[in-house]
Amino acid sequence: MAAGRNPSILTPEQIQRYSRHIIMPQVGGLGQKKLMAARVLLVGAGGLGSPVAMYLAAAGVGTIGLVDGDVVDLSNLQRQILHDTDDVGRPKVESARDRLGALNPEVEVVGHRAVLASDNVMEIIADYDIVVNGADNFPTRYLVNDACYFAGKPLVDGSILLFEGQATTFLPGKGCYRCLYPAPPPPGVVPSCAEAGVFGALCATIGSVQATETIKLILGIGESLAGRLLLYDALAMDFRMLRYRRNPRCPVCGDAPTITELIDYEAFCGVPAPVAVAP
Repeated sequence: MAAGRNPSILTPEQIQRYSRHIIMPQVGGLGQKKLMAARVLLVGAGGLGSPVAMYLAAAGVGTIGLVDGDVVDLSNLQRQILHDTDDVGRPKVESARDRLGALNPEVEVVGHRAVLASDNVMEIIADYDIVVNGADNFPTRYLVNDACYFAGKPLVDGSILLFEGQATTFLPGKGCYRCLYPAPPPPGVVPSCAEAGVFGALCATIGSVQATETIKLILGIGESLAGRLLLYDALAMDFRMLRYRRNPRCPVCGDAPTITELIDYEAFCGVPAPVAVAP
């Protein structure tokens, strides 16, 4: 267990490390203790997961879980700031653990080197208070949404492509990803980042929004993005806000849901099943 978990009294070193938070009335010592006792799961240790993980670790979030089955590729380094050139070929959860440990050794980093699927997602998310989604494919996005709804977990969602990004927060009873997107686009209509590219600095903007939302949820302060979708166009430097409500006809969180358990998400999205990750 990390030194920062469930503290009764902040140490002099912790008071110094987190002093810029502690002096804020909205945070204070009590709020810092909440952060140090919190458990947050990040889905993906890539473009969005990198800035989210860095800022949560810097803030002192006690336990950060990372789910990612990939290894570091040289093409990742243009935007995935958790990893270095020397990490190429290493599992992302391992290089991420090293980077976060160097930033804040008090944080407990739990690596889940796996591809999320219907048979493991509920077990993985069970140990966490909040889930942050940075997945880069539609099957995982729908899977994580449904799993969080069934488990009653807040979900901080973000996505990026080319020069555009979006972020929102789904709270139990206040709508879900399927309220916005009841069905995925046909295969091939929306290109992946590997196919179309992504502006590296865009990850920092959307990831910072996700980290901010997560910290606010832990502290119980401010107004979350629940019911609001933040849209960002980096080329135009334009931020827009769209409001949405829980859809009473939503197949998952609606009044008469038709999806009451996890399904085959690759078949639902019309894409091949992912390759299993070697331990």
